Amino acid sequence: MHPHLEPLALLHRDTHLVAVFKPAGLLVHRTMLDAHETDDVVTRLQAQLGVPVWPAHRLDKGTSGVLLLALDAATAAHLGASFAQGAARKQYLAWVRGWPADTGETQRPLARDPELPSQGQPQLEACTRWQVIDRQTLPLQTHADHAGTRVALVQIEPLTGRRHQIRRHFKALAHPLIGDATHGKGPLNRAIAQHLGVARLWLHAQQLVIPHPATGQPLTLQAQPGAEWALWPGPDAAA
Repeated sequence: MHPHLEPLALLHRDTHLVAVFKPAGLLVHRTMLDAHETDDVVTRLQAQLGVPVWPAHRLDKGTSGVLLLALDAATAAHLGASFAQGAARKQYLAWVRGWPADTGETQRPLARDPELPSQGQPQLEACTRWQVIDRQTLPLQTHADHAGTRVALVQIEPLTGRRHQIRRHFKALAHPLIGDATHGKGPLNRAIAQHLGVARLWLHAQQLVIPHPATGQPLTLQAQPGAEWALWPGPDAAA
């Protein structure tokens, strides 16, 4: 491994697959969209383990948390089918703008490619559920009509796997994710980044449950949020 690259934290490893904690800001694999990037999970993990790896699913570059990879092509195909068939259950944490309803579900269809205009694209079924964990009012004036900025910590379960699904659904709900440069609010993101001292997409994949490709038994993988999440006010702070 390159001496300046930190080893990835392993959450699980057996003869078929490996799960790692993906840091925010790290690509899963090289892509033409980030052609200048030379560091990614696949390259780093192959150097770390000394064997080839195949990503079983994807996380956006800005998202942290549980990432599952196969150690052989047959396992990769099996896991890919499990994700495509909806057999994987995923749970995320996110900080969003405003105060959504305590619990909710949106089934707003999403265009296939979030990088292109929605008009004229196939609209795909998409479903996201959420539950509010905490509500806070930050001492930041990011809107002329309000002295503070309302934010909420939300636990999210996407029931389908569309690209940028969580980010696009919460934008449509008028509760964009904090730190989302594509679907969020720039002035709000910059103000909160300055307030916390950290600029990132506040989206974390905290749990993945999937049938093990060899045994069929549920495999539960978990990753606690990184230390930077403690910069947010806790539930006991004045809201």
